[in-house]
Amino acid sequence: MSTPNLSVNADAGYLDTLGLNRHLMRALELKVPPPLVALLIAAAMWGISLATPLADVPARIRLGAAIAIALAGVATAISGVAAFRRAKTTVNPLKPETSSSLVTSGIYRLTRNPMYVGLALVLIAWAVFLSSTWTFLGPLVFALYITRFQIMPEERVLLGMFGETYSAYQAKVRRWL
Repeated sequence: MSTPNLSVNADAGYLDTLGLNRHLMRALELKVPPPLVALLIAAAMWGISLATPLADVPARIRLGAAIAIALAGVATAISGVAAFRRAKTTVNPLKPETSSSLVTSGIYRLTRNPMYVGLALVLIAWAVFLSSTWTFLGPLVFALYITRFQIMPEERVLLGMFGETYSAYQAKVRRWL
């Protein structure tokens, strides 16, 4: 049995694991709305919580922490949407080519992707609420999927549209946090 090809494809910027076809990987880009990805992962996390042992954390502490993290996530995501609305640019994550301006102020000084950070925080809150250690894989899977199939394609489009301005922004502000 041969070992999977784990070579880095610098052009695409991702690992070509198990010989997956580059065209198939590109076909999955910008296809599934990130909130739907988060919802599907949240459902899987719930299923995992039913089948795995729960952590022994008092409900009051678990609920309080989950609410605080979820509120931080919602606030972060709403801040991102509000900044896009103020700049009169699209919030449609499936069509980054319709962006009319590059938003770099407000929450975008801290992260290039506050809407995705917000969704990830809500998934972390859900994992805390579910109280199963295994559910914390959900936010990790979300971050990996969104980075590969949403953020990286968006970055290619924005670099093509905004050139050096976007490149300088990338160098200054982190992708996530």
